[in-house]
Amino acid sequence: MSQAREVGKVLLLCFLWYTVSSSNNVIGKMVLSEFPYPMTVTMVQLLSITVYSGPFFNMWGVRRYVDIEWSYYLKIIVPLALGKFFSSVFSHVSIWKVPVSYAHTVKATAPLFTVILARIIMRERQTTKVYLSLVPIILGVAIATVTELSFDVIGLASALISTMGFSLMNIYSKRVLNDTGIHHLRLLHLLGRLALFMFLPVWFFSDFWKLLYDPNVHLIGGSDYKLLLLLFCDGGLNWLQNILAFSMLSLVTPLTYAVASASKRLFVISISLFFLGNPVTLTNIFGMSMAIMGVLAYNKAKYDMRKSGKKESLLPVTSNNLWKDKYTVPSNTPQILPAGANYINGHAEGRALINNNRYAGGNTTLSI
Repeated sequence: MSQAREVGKVLLLCFLWYTVSSSNNVIGKMVLSEFPYPMTVTMVQLLSITVYSGPFFNMWGVRRYVDIEWSYYLKIIVPLALGKFFSSVFSHVSIWKVPVSYAHTVKATAPLFTVILARIIMRERQTTKVYLSLVPIILGVAIATVTELSFDVIGLASALISTMGFSLMNIYSKRVLNDTGIHHLRLLHLLGRLALFMFLPVWFFSDFWKLLYDPNVHLIGGSDYKLLLLLFCDGGLNWLQNILAFSMLSLVTPLTYAVASASKRLFVISISLFFLGNPVTLTNIFGMSMAIMGVLAYNKAKYDMRKSGKKESLLPVTSNNLWKDKYTVPSNTPQILPAGANYINGHAEGRALINNNRYAGGNTTLSI
């Protein structure tokens, strides 16, 4: 009965995630069609994260912030906030310039950027199956690009830059979670707040003055109620989408999350085609489908690689005392333990446990 309840909870959360993400993309496209200021839309979303996260996370009992050294803060956290801002801006530019369906097809190249960046930054090698799984992704995006009726070079470049930025953010976000033990939702709040305050002056000297003198926009006086409502909904839905994505990741395995994320992208593409009525051809749809199938194949290949790696890591263990001496955890002391371990009788057996909060191991990428 409890297992059925958990499955029902995951399915409900998955449905909400798909619905909120699709709504956010459709409303975002509506906003940018009437209000061509992607930096302002990004600032509204960052403001929503900053305003909503604090009181709601406290209400939900999310573990509070941990102490982070200033050197680490400046070296890792600040660049992450920069990356979040610029990736979000370019993401909004992409759905402003090209249809949502095409923008999300291009974003299916996230595994390609993840593999390249992981190789450069972490010297991480992949299996042949992982490299082969990238082929249908590249071909699918290429076919979708060639047959896209509303193609725009700026839209394509912006989608690629935002995808690369989010892939880089995912790599370093995982590092921060492992290094500091900060709760993932608190990290979201921290990055959103930092990005907001860092770029508020930039926005003020760029978009703010344009908005003051734009005869088609009446936000400052508060007379354009429809646009204000759309911006409010877009900011709230974006914040909720981030919460649902992190919640899904905490409930299911990395492979299940990756499959759900790829399915969500397909759902967003379908909903955007239905509601926004973007003109597409059968070849265009074939390219989109091939890219999504490639993402699913990539996730399966990564899962098989991790599974075989875990089996190999078990073979050299010859001494229990060696294991205990290395991973014995003092009582009441937060520790980062090896990915995949359980905490039993004061010893680690392969999954991270931080202040009684478990984190699933694996190389999972948050959906964008």
